[in-house]
Parts: sequence; C-alpha cells; structure tokens
Amino acid sequence: MTDSTTIDAGWHFDNSYARLPDSFYSSVQPTPVSAPELVVFNESLAKALGLKPEALQSSNGAAVFAGNQIPEGASPIAQAYAGHQFGNFTMLGDGRAVLLGEQITPNGERLDIQLKGSGPTPYSRRGDGRAALGPMLREYIISEAMHGLGVATTRSLAVAATGEIVYRENQQMGAVLTRVAASHLRVGTFQYAAQRGVIEDLRALADYALDRHFPEVEQGEGRYLRLLEEVIKRQAELIAKWQLVGFIHGVMNTDNMAISGETIDYGPCAFIDAYDPATVFSSIDSNGRYAYGNQPQIGAWNLARFAEALLPLLHEEESHAITLAEEAISDYPELFHYHWLGGMRAKLGIIGEEPQDEALIEDLINMMRKYSADYTNTFRALTLERPEDTVLHGTPEFVQWNEQWQVRLEQQQQSRAEWLELMRSSNPSVIPRNHRVEEALRAAVENNDYSVMHRLLAVLSNPYAYSEEQAEYGTLPEPSNLPYQTFCGT
Repeated sequence: MTDSTTIDAGWHFDNSYARLPDSFYSSVQPTPVSAPELVVFNESLAKALGLKPEALQSSNGAAVFAGNQIPEGASPIAQAYAGHQFGNFTMLGDGRAVLLGEQITPNGERLDIQLKGSGPTPYSRRGDGRAALGPMLREYIISEAMHGLGVATTRSLAVAATGEIVYRENQQMGAVLTRVAASHLRVGTFQYAAQRGVIEDLRALADYALDRHFPEVEQGEGRYLRLLEEVIKRQAELIAKWQLVGFIHGVMNTDNMAISGETIDYGPCAFIDAYDPATVFSSIDSNGRYAYGNQPQIGAWNLARFAEALLPLLHEEESHAITLAEEAISDYPELFHYHWLGGMRAKLGIIGEEPQDEALIEDLINMMRKYSADYTNTFRALTLERPEDTVLHGTPEFVQWNEQWQVRLEQQQQSRAEWLELMRSSNPSVIPRNHRVEEALRAAVENNDYSVMHRLLAVLSNPYAYSEEQAEYGTLPEPSNLPYQTFCGT
C-alpha cells in the first residue's frame, strides 16, 4: 500500500483518539481492492472540510476512498466497543470500518474520517469486513437527506466501488463509504470500558468525550455527572427530531447511539408513509422493539445503559452513584416531550404556548392514525392551506379539528404570513420516500446509472423549498400486498 503524499488534497489530520489507552483500538490497514472507482462524491462537504475536490475526483482520490492509499497524517485504527443488540450485551468493535483519523477543518472543527467496508479488522468475528454497493449508497442518500432536514447526523463524503464481489445472500458489487462524524464515540464505547473494569481507562474515555464534545464542562466534582446530563439532553432533542420528520432508525442498539448526539449507523432505516406508531421496516425487528413509536422509550433505555457504565465515575459509593444516575435519567422524558411538543407546535404554525395545544396535536395524530393519513403529506397540505389534499378532508373529526385549529391560530399576535412561514420551515415538502430510494439504488446498482440518485439528492438537499419538482417526489408508491422491508447493510 502506498501513500498519497504527492497529491495535495487538503488533508489536515490529527489522531487524538489513538492517544487513548490502546485497549480502545487496534492499528489496522485497510485491505486494498482490485479496481477502485469513485462513484459518488460530496463536493460541498469536501469544501467544508477544507479538502480540494479537484484533487480527490481523480484516480488518487478513488484510491484513498477505497482504502488503497493512506493520506499523509492519517493513522488508521479500528475502534473497540460493546453494545446491547436487541437487548443482548455483546463485545463488538469496528468489524468492517477503519478510522483514518480526524480532519481539522478550516474553522477548527475536528471530524472523524472513517472508511466503512474497507476490509477485516481484529473485531470482524469471521466477517469479511466488506460492504455492498447498495447499502453504502443508501447510507449516503439517507444521511445527506437527514442533514438537509436539519437533523444532527453523520454525513457521507464519498462512495467508491471496489471492483470486487461481496457474497451475502447473493453476489453483490462491493463498495466503501467514507463517513464523516463529530466522533464515533458510542454508548457502547463506554460499555466496553466499563466491562473491562479498568477505571482509569473509563476515566480517560470520559475526559476525552468531555474535552471533544462538551469543552464548556469544567474540571472538578460533578464533571462526569455533567457528561451524563449533556448526553441526555442531546439524545432527547435528536430523537424528538426523528419523530417530527417520521424517521425510523431501525436498529437502536447501544452501539448505534453516538455520544455527540448525531444520528449514526444507517442500516435498516426508513421514513414512515401512513402514520402508525407501530411501523417497523427492519426485517430483523420481528417483535417491533425499534418501531417508530418505541424510539423515545428506547432512547431512555439506552441512556440508562450509558449511566450504568459511568457509575464508577459518578461517586465512589455505588448506591449514591445510582441515585445520581437515576435522577439524571428521570429528566429525559420531560426533555424529549419539550422538544417534541415544541416541534409539533411549529408544524402547526403555533407560536407561544396554550394549555389546549397538546390536545389539539394529539387529536390530529389520532385522526392520522385512524385514516392511515400520510405523515409528511398531511402536514405539507396544511402548510399549503390545501386540506382537501389529505384523506382527512371531509371527515366529521377533521371539520371540527380544523375549526379549533383556525381559532387557535387567530388568537396569535403574529400575522398569517409569519405562522405560515414557521410551518414551511418545520414541515418538509419532501423526504427520501422508500420507493424513491429503492428506485435510485436499482438504477445505480443494476444499470450503473447514477442520474436517478443525483436527482433525488438534489431535491432532498433543501427539503423545505416547496418546489414543483419536490411535489413530484411527494407522490406515494403504488399499493402493494407486500410490506416494505429494509435490511441491515452487512
């Protein structure tokens, strides 16, 4: 394997995670591939990272994004972590991902650059360490859509095809995704440290997380309790935003919850069409553990596991540490509800707070469930003042509800233009509809046609634009007797 020091692509790497105790990672090199080809490249993200697109949109760039070349300053590692997977604890790690290092951007941000699908690591557990093209393109589409929606998320810089076959249930084309993240610190990283039982390593990890993500937290007593409290705040806000845009993560294992508060690990994720809290798309979630309506509660469950891992740092007396942790976790439901209720008010153009608001919101949601109303398009129709575009229109419940809603809006001091603008900025005109995503993936994987994906990405880049093209992408799929299913991108 060669390096790419002859090409100035703007890389400015640091490797602070690798300065943690070596139990947290293993040094590993990506496994070279036979025919690297850059198939998707995020030019705007590259520029924000301080990279030079023209240098990366080349054979040298393809070699870097496929793992055949290591940029100057990078020090590749695979991270160790653990996790509760569907409630069962397992020791894990980056089984098919390599962290090249942390890019320091022109404005001083520190962002992980990770290759996903770059070959086996010491944590692969007999896996091949590879990834298929379809799932990597899927993560690219959904993560960039989430960014456009204003939801905290990891992002995708590039997808490189490998020219090699990946064997799963059938033969698939291999690919490597380059993921950009605030960090890859997970609840499972802390569970890994706690399970090993070396308190100084756990303390080093907690100090690292605080310095990297919560630098405002000062040294001294209560520092680690503040870490727990800050992570709780970020997760409450994040999961509320998932609910507000109709996003289903699909596999909310503790190793898929990022300390930074970003959405991470897009496997069997999808967006709801008809509103139903019991909606599950993942083929492996047969009991609905991670259903849309369960996500807030699973967030609390995961945070409780994070608190358990931190107990040795919260207080030397375990009973007191448990009390501190329980008090912190008890704030989560109220924090989540605060963000969700505020977001729902905005979706209905409600400015300020009145006691009847929550009942108004719940009545609408219950109607949507009863009549299988499309989640996104219902709020879009209300925003455009076209209630006749929804299946709710004409029902006795909706007539009564609409009258109550109009009275509530007219009570506001703000003008109609102001609350309509609030609705436009809170209700996306377009989401990555499942059938549109599948359409783009089929064209790319089966026909090597990326034009469908690029058009989809273009309309998703500003989902609040309410353009004519977005209206086309808001149409629902044809009825089917087969439920839509998503699969882990293994």
